[in-house]
Amino acid sequence: MLALPALASCSSGDERSEVPAAAQDVGPAERDRIADGGTLRWAVDTVPTTLNTFQADADATTSRVAGAVLPSLFTLDKTGRPQRNPDYLESAKIVEREPKQVVLYKLNQQAVWSDGRELGAPDFVAQWRALSGKDSAYWTARNAGYERIQKIERGADDLEVRVTFNKPYADWRGLFSPLYPKDVMGAPNSFNDGARNKLKATAGPFQLKELDREDRQVTLVRNPRWWGARPKLDSIVLSAVSRDKRAAALADGTLDLAEIDSPVAERIKKAAHEKKGGAGAGPQSGTGPASASASAAASPSAENDSDDQKAEAAQASRKKADEAIAKYTKEQKGLRAYVVRKSLEPAFTQLALNGETGPLADERVRRAVARALDRQKLAEAVLKPLGLPANPPGSHLALAGQQAYADSSDALGEQNTQEAQGLLADAGWTPGGPLKKDDGTKAGSEADADKKKDKEKTKAEEEDGTKKDKEGDTESGSGSGPESASDGPSGSPSASASESGSESDSESDSEGASDEGAYIVGDNKPGRGAPVSGTGARVMAPAHGTAFQRAVLTGRTEPLNDSDVSAQDRQPGGGGMAGAYAPSGTAAPSSASASASTSASASTSPSASASASTSASASALPGPLAKDGKPLTLRFVLPSGSGSEQLRTVGEKIARMLDRIGIRTEITKVADANYFKDHIASGDYDLALYSWPATAYPATDGRPIYAKPVPASDGSLLVEQNYTRVGTDHINQLFDQAASELDEKAARDLLRQADARIWAAAGSIPLYQRPQLVAAKPSVANAGAFAFASPRYEDIGFKNTAKSGPQNPGKSAQPEKSAKAEKSADPEKSPQADKTEEADQTRKPEAAESESDE
Repeated sequence: MLALPALASCSSGDERSEVPAAAQDVGPAERDRIADGGTLRWAVDTVPTTLNTFQADADATTSRVAGAVLPSLFTLDKTGRPQRNPDYLESAKIVEREPKQVVLYKLNQQAVWSDGRELGAPDFVAQWRALSGKDSAYWTARNAGYERIQKIERGADDLEVRVTFNKPYADWRGLFSPLYPKDVMGAPNSFNDGARNKLKATAGPFQLKELDREDRQVTLVRNPRWWGARPKLDSIVLSAVSRDKRAAALADGTLDLAEIDSPVAERIKKAAHEKKGGAGAGPQSGTGPASASASAAASPSAENDSDDQKAEAAQASRKKADEAIAKYTKEQKGLRAYVVRKSLEPAFTQLALNGETGPLADERVRRAVARALDRQKLAEAVLKPLGLPANPPGSHLALAGQQAYADSSDALGEQNTQEAQGLLADAGWTPGGPLKKDDGTKAGSEADADKKKDKEKTKAEEEDGTKKDKEGDTESGSGSGPESASDGPSGSPSASASESGSESDSESDSEGASDEGAYIVGDNKPGRGAPVSGTGARVMAPAHGTAFQRAVLTGRTEPLNDSDVSAQDRQPGGGGMAGAYAPSGTAAPSSASASASTSASASTSPSASASASTSASASALPGPLAKDGKPLTLRFVLPSGSGSEQLRTVGEKIARMLDRIGIRTEITKVADANYFKDHIASGDYDLALYSWPATAYPATDGRPIYAKPVPASDGSLLVEQNYTRVGTDHINQLFDQAASELDEKAARDLLRQADARIWAAAGSIPLYQRPQLVAAKPSVANAGAFAFASPRYEDIGFKNTAKSGPQNPGKSAQPEKSAKAEKSADPEKSPQADKTEEADQTRKPEAAESESDE
């Protein structure tokens, strides 16, 4: 038995980072340097189905609107720490600790709703009653913290609100942000339906003018009753533009600000280079979208075609190629008008290990998987080509720069092939053991449902009218684009090649370093009815106010950076509160991908799994690992959509790392729309990749993700948001103690202890912080890659006298009218994989360098 690293000391727990790994990049400017007026045209992933962030179908756009039009009593600074918002609060503090905790809020006397009524205790009371969980008539997504309130009453005057808790609550600053008027929260009907399309009253620098689902726009205009600094912009138009159409929309000049994926960022960089007189790498050189068409022009028709037919086909191909090149060239000229602002998103991508059944139910196997991973290499593959810091997160509960951050990864240990193999041997998995004749079952979590899946698969194939080719080897090119090319198989590893630096794999850092995947848990939550083992999973609300972003506790969730996180697809328990991401299930897969992943989704056969991760990489072990006559094969579920290349690329790298210790992976590619709801939330996977957002309130928001699932009365498992099904009673106790500890230092110590045990349990392995890439007109000020910070909407504008965009805030150009017919409002929030060549030319995240292309 190998000794586990000691958890008591958590020596790395003192390794704290005082600053974020990457600074925000927003084109900062003082207010006196910003012009008055103008309309900012800002791309979003969706038109929100509700404006109530506390409902299950709220998404990142819901949070963005709320941040601009509703009170946030505390907002996040650049380090992700909550700060009192003086526009609404003169003070807020704990005034009593015994016998009960009492928080006294003193409101800004100028703070009023748009109907002229003052903010006051009635609004606090209405929100508490709606979210306390005591009245099931309210269709709420979460009640974390509100259930601890005993009473709310008026203080010495109308500007004071006293909140008394029935038990201590450390994360009290996370409550009442956003704060809704009592007209919305005061009754179930108004809560459930009254804020889906409009808000009766607002109290932010902007107010809602129009929510136009037909034109896919939300228009915000200045609030004439706003008492704070006058907004610089006349209006903000949030236009729903899918990720695959953003490059065209930017090139047409119909957007001023848009989150983008790394291929678009690369195009903008090349356009800027061409503008300066550089030799642009256009479609002729194979880097543009026309390269495929150009090659088609050189390909003759079938040999049995007549000369006339060949000539006609060649002419058609040349015409098609010329049109594509002309379109690409025109778009490149349009993209010269933008710069890329970049930072690290407040979210991390993890490898999730389903510990409910199969080999991964054994902690030793989970730890072996974790010890096989070179997290540094994975982080570098994603972030280094983008010029972003590539330091793997050392905590599940905070990111570098946040107050609660401490590296507790020592509790698991660093990458070590020999120790990983030792753990597997200790668990009874030995090489070269006898294998029983395949009876249709697998060693992974899929075993119990195999027969059912076979029936579903057969039915799906019959409906398609043809059998699909199996997508076995992840390196066989079954995926799309870059992922199948440059990452060749590793050489034969020796059993002694144990340390992270000694591996002889040919993983190139230059390969697709797109931002992370768009599967963040929380943006498009899988609906309440999603199969989460019977749980009414509640969505957490980390970092209130950072519109992402977020998303999703993000949100974000997420593929590797960008395709849309509005993909929680109504996460069970959903939660529109800024923060929770659920893997992105939005972007519709390409036709090729769609056919490759039907609803049955399993595109890999058991036989393919034996070679899935490394067909050319022979293990140094005498044979596949086996136990009780079954091979050690894990089902690795990945999204198949066109926006998820980076997730698949990272997944394939992981598969090769696992192959070195004798673990075979069967990669199953599924439709993006089904990835989270039908696989992650339901537990239909062994290994998976998705993201969680960072939060300013880890004691509250981390518990549902990492707490030990408990059996329900009907025999199902209540997992809340712990989709790995891995946890311990001690972890639960530490979260509960931290949530009730009012001494901030003591609370942080408890959270670090909890994080160390989460590492040791090896259900979730943080891999890298997600990239955040935003295309912006150089004149746009105080907006872009916000990183941890909450946007200050009143300070966003255009530098000098520039007023980009239409002066009439009512309508702006519609680059995605056709999307309505496609019914595909589900972009993903993470960049696609991209074979970046000149990473050093990528613009630095520091704000000082962000306008270098102006």
